[in-house]
Amino acid sequence: MLTLRKTFVRTDCINTGMKTGAFVCSCAETCDVDLEGVREGVEGVDVVASSSLLCEDGLAAMEQVIDEYDLDQLVVTATESRCKRKFRDLAAKKGLHPEAAAFVDHREGAGWVHDEPAATEKTARLLTARFEGLKEEAVSRSVSREAGRSVAVVGDPETATALADTADVTLVADGREFADVDADLDDVTIERGRVVGVDGRYGDFEIALGARVTDDCIGCMKCVRKGPDEGVTRRPVDISPEVAEAASGREEWVECCPTDAIELSGVERTIGVDQVVYPDADSETRGGRLGFYTGPIDAGTIAAVEDLLGGVEKPKHLDLEMDVCASGESSQMGCNECVEACPHGAVERPRIDEVAFDEVACQDCGACTSACPTGATKLREPSNRRVAREVEALLEPGDSGGWLFGGSDPIGEQVVAFVCSERARRTLREYGREAAVGNGSAGFTYHPILPVSVPCADAVGEAHAMHALAAGADGVALVGCGDDCQHSGPDPKAELVSRLNRATGDLGLGERATFLAPDPDDAEGFAESLDEFVGSLGESPVPAGDYEATGGIADEDRPNPEFDSHGWTLESVRAILEHSDPEREVIRGLKDFGRMEVTDDCALTPTCTNLCPTDAIRRREGNLEFDHERCVNCGLCEEGCPETAITMHDGLDLSLLPENREGIAGEDGRPDDPAWTTVMEGEMRECVRCGKPFTSEASAEKIEGEVGEMVAGLAPDSDHNVFEYCGDCRARLLFER
Repeated sequence: MLTLRKTFVRTDCINTGMKTGAFVCSCAETCDVDLEGVREGVEGVDVVASSSLLCEDGLAAMEQVIDEYDLDQLVVTATESRCKRKFRDLAAKKGLHPEAAAFVDHREGAGWVHDEPAATEKTARLLTARFEGLKEEAVSRSVSREAGRSVAVVGDPETATALADTADVTLVADGREFADVDADLDDVTIERGRVVGVDGRYGDFEIALGARVTDDCIGCMKCVRKGPDEGVTRRPVDISPEVAEAASGREEWVECCPTDAIELSGVERTIGVDQVVYPDADSETRGGRLGFYTGPIDAGTIAAVEDLLGGVEKPKHLDLEMDVCASGESSQMGCNECVEACPHGAVERPRIDEVAFDEVACQDCGACTSACPTGATKLREPSNRRVAREVEALLEPGDSGGWLFGGSDPIGEQVVAFVCSERARRTLREYGREAAVGNGSAGFTYHPILPVSVPCADAVGEAHAMHALAAGADGVALVGCGDDCQHSGPDPKAELVSRLNRATGDLGLGERATFLAPDPDDAEGFAESLDEFVGSLGESPVPAGDYEATGGIADEDRPNPEFDSHGWTLESVRAILEHSDPEREVIRGLKDFGRMEVTDDCALTPTCTNLCPTDAIRRREGNLEFDHERCVNCGLCEEGCPETAITMHDGLDLSLLPENREGIAGEDGRPDDPAWTTVMEGEMRECVRCGKPFTSEASAEKIEGEVGEMVAGLAPDSDHNVFEYCGDCRARLLFER
C-alpha cells in the first residue's frame, strides 16, 4: 500500500511556467530500477514522486500531489495501455488537458533489459528528456479533403462484393471473366476493358481503360456464340487483344453484332473514382499512396478503404515555408530532394521549377523533411527543435566516458538512438517482455542506448546525427524496420550512415554512426550488433552536458527557419571542431554543402546570381563571388548556366568558412567580407559617355557577339557602338538621333 507520507517529493527543480510533475513506478518491484535514484536524477520538473505501484495504490497520492503543487502536466513511467488510461483519466478528473499525461518506457526498454544502475540512470534521463520535449510540443492542427464514396476494384470480384454494402463499387474486368464467379455482384457496376493507366490522387483518380467492345453493346451474346472459344468474355462482353489481332482480315463473326459495338482496333475511355483497389498493380511508390491499394487484399485493406469513404480529416504532419524552397526558378530545375525522398507520392512537380505537397496524402514518415536542405518542409511533431532538446537532455557528462574508459557512469558509452515509432519500437518492447519472462537466453541485456522516438528512420538526416555528436554523444544509431519498413523498403538509411561515417572520419572523430534493424526473432543478434558498434567507438572528444543548439548560423540576411538541415548541420560541425582536429580541409559526406568551380567559359552574365535561392552568388566589381556558408548544393546555378561554366561539388570546405578567412584583403588592400570568395575574376565595362560601370566585359562581349549585327547602325553618328553605353546613355543616344 502506498500512503502519501511514503511518497518522496522533490521541490528543488526549476519552474518553467507550465507546472510539471514526474511520477515513477517500479511495477510492484518487478522493474529493476531504484526509485530513489530516479527521483534524484530527474531534472527540470517541479516535483518528482514515486511508488512501487502507481497505477493502483499510488493513484490517490498522485491526486494529492497534483492538487498540492497545482500541476498542469504529468510525465509518468508507464507502458501498459490500461495503466496509461488510468493516468489519463486522473488528469481529466483534475481538470487537466486530455493529453496532459505523457509517458516514458522504464520497463521493457530499461528495467527489464539493463542492470539496475543503468536502468535507473536511463529512466531518469528519459523523464528529463520527455519533459524538455513537451516544452517544444507543437499545437495540434489538421488537414482534410472531401471525397465521394466511389471505389474502383480491378479484377477482384470478392473484394468488390465485400465493399458493395458501404461504397459505390465499380468492378473493372481487366480482361477477366465474371460469368461464373461465386460472388454477389448485383450491387456492383461492372466495367469492361483493360487498365491502360491510373492517374490522380485520393478523391480524384482517373482510370484509363482500353476495350474492343464499345458501350453500345447490349449483351446479346451473338459475338460470344459466333466468336472463338477463347478470348471473348461473357460478363462483361469484351474481346482480348490477341483475338482481335487474329480476327483482322477474317471479320465475318464480328459483323454479327446488331449494334456495331465491336471495334477491333480498340477504344479507350476514362472513369473517375475516389479510391482504387488494384491488387496486381505496381504501387508506383515505395510506400504506397493514399487511396490506392496494391498487393494482397485483406480485411485491413477493406477497413482502410471504408475509413476514407466520404473524405478524411487527419493530423497535419508538415510545416511548409515554400519561400525558402530551392526547387527551381525561371523554368530551371533545382533541388529535387523531397520529390525523390517521399515514398508515398505526396510530393510532385506540377512545373519543372516548382514542387507541391499533398498534405492529405502525407503518411508522416518525415523523409522529405530530413532530405530538405533549406527548411522548406519540416515535421511538426516531433519538430527538429524538440528532437534537439530531447537529445541534449539525454546526454550528461561522464567521469571519463564510460566503462571502456574507466568511468563510473552506468550508461557507459552514450549512444543516441533514433528509434522508429512503428515496428522497430514494438520489436524492442517485445525484447523486454521476452527478457522478463525468461524466454531466450537467460539474463538477456543490451547496451543502454538513449532513445529518441521518431515517426520513421527516414525522418533522420545528417543534421540530426551531427547535432547528437555536437552535444557529446559517443555514437549515433538509427534503429529502423529494415526490410520490413512500410515506408521506404529495405535498409533505407545505409547511404546516410555511409555518408555520416565519412564526414565524422574527416572531422577527426572516426566512424560514429550505424543502422540497426531489430528482428523480432533474433534479440541476441540485435544485442551483438549493438555491442559490436559500441565496442568500435572511441571516447568522443566532444564533451556532453552543456550544449544547446540554436539551429542555425549567424546571418541576419538568411531567411531560412531555425533548425533547417543546412544551418543546423553547419552549427553542429562548428561545435565539433572546437574539440577535434579534422583530418581533411574538405569534409566529405555532407550533402547540403556545395563548392563552386567556374571555368573560363563564364561570361559573367547575371543568370546564376538571379537563380540562386539562397543568395550565395553575387557579382561585384566585375567578379563572380561565392558564399560557401550559404550554399545548399541545390545545383540550380549549374543547371541554369548558359555557358555551362559552373560545376558544383559536394562537401563542406572548412577553408571557405568566414571564420577561417578573416583578415583577407581585396585587390584594393581593404579587408573583404570573409564569407565571400572570388570564383571568377572579371573586368567591368564603363560607359563611354558617363563613365559609370554597367556590366562586365565578358557579358558585353557575349551579347555583342550574339546580336551585334542585328543592331549595327542604330547610332551611325556616334564614334562608338551601342554596347559601349550604359542603359541610360544608350536611350539618350537613340533619342538624340
